Amino acid sequence: MPAIVLQPHPATPCAAVHRCQVRAGLDPAGRLALEYTLEGDIDGLLVPAPAALGRTDGLWRHTCCEAFLARPGLPGYLEFNFSPSGAWAAYRFRAYREGMALAEPARPPLVQVRRAAHRFVLSATVELRGLVPEPAGTACRMALSAVLEDREGGLSYWALAHPPGRPDFHHGHGFALALSPSHP
Repeated sequence: MPAIVLQPHPATPCAAVHRCQVRAGLDPAGRLALEYTLEGDIDGLLVPAPAALGRTDGLWRHTCCEAFLARPGLPGYLEFNFSPSGAWAAYRFRAYREGMALAEPARPPLVQVRRAAHRFVLSATVELRGLVPEPAGTACRMALSAVLEDREGGLSYWALAHPPGRPDFHHGHGFALALSPSHP
């Protein structure tokens, strides 16, 4: 999986992080694997501490990694949020910011974190079977993003692509990655 570099929104820089990249892969069985790597002064970020695993709403209010997934030609999409705490959230949208509902993965996503002084890695694996129109292992469009909270509580919004204006991870402009299943 090649690394994809995310860019901070021009209006929300983050002095603590100088690089944010993601590796994304989709396998024929319908599993999505993501690996977010932050480089910089990781101690300059507010990173949620490990907590009870499970679904939690509002993760985007603090440091978290996000992925949006859509099938070409269909108006709906999925949103996944992964917190360094191990918490996660999954939502289904009927269209751009419309018809939000909880999405129920067959198994809870697996979220793992590795941290060092100048590097932070969050890995997440999501079972897509039952969440996306079949067949689960076919191509999709993705938007990849991260919300980074600094020690003063300021939020920085990073994405593969930003639409004009304010940060908006749901905007179609951000769905800039075409991802097809890779075969072993």
